[in-house]
Amino acid sequence: MNEEQAPPTELPSRRFAGRVDFQQLVRDAFAAAAREGWREIILSDAYFADWPLGERAIAESLNAWAGSGRRFTILAKKYDEVVRRHARFVTWRKTWSHIIEARAVPAAEPLELPSAIWTPAWVMERRDLEDCAGFCGSEPQRRLELHQALKEWLLKSTPSFPSSTSGL
Repeated sequence: MNEEQAPPTELPSRRFAGRVDFQQLVRDAFAAAAREGWREIILSDAYFADWPLGERAIAESLNAWAGSGRRFTILAKKYDEVVRRHARFVTWRKTWSHIIEARAVPAAEPLELPSAIWTPAWVMERRDLEDCAGFCGSEPQRRLELHQALKEWLLKSTPSFPSSTSGL
């Protein structure tokens, strides 16, 4: 097999544990989104403090993924940590604001809000934030249950994290 035809890499269905494993799964998910052209992505976390959203590889994957007919929803308690830690993501958010819906649930308890990635093809959810442990996979039931939970939180949310701020 030549270098141009690399074999497809499937995202895993398994339990994960540890910050390094969690962050690599996030990177792999965005790379898969770009490669496979997922139509929709939902990210959810109270603060996104330990997500690798500011990394160059994430920005490159998101730029490759973004385009017509795509939808990206991000849900948080608040976005202070995103702005402070993830400058590349903030820039990407400004560039692609027409496909991104940013929502917040300020009244949510940080441990109540799911820490997850949902797509029509694959999901990842951290159940233990302290140990960065959870599960990921493409099983239909897992995707459905997480999507329903996220939709309930989105109903409680309000628009947030504007793509630009106006001022004098």
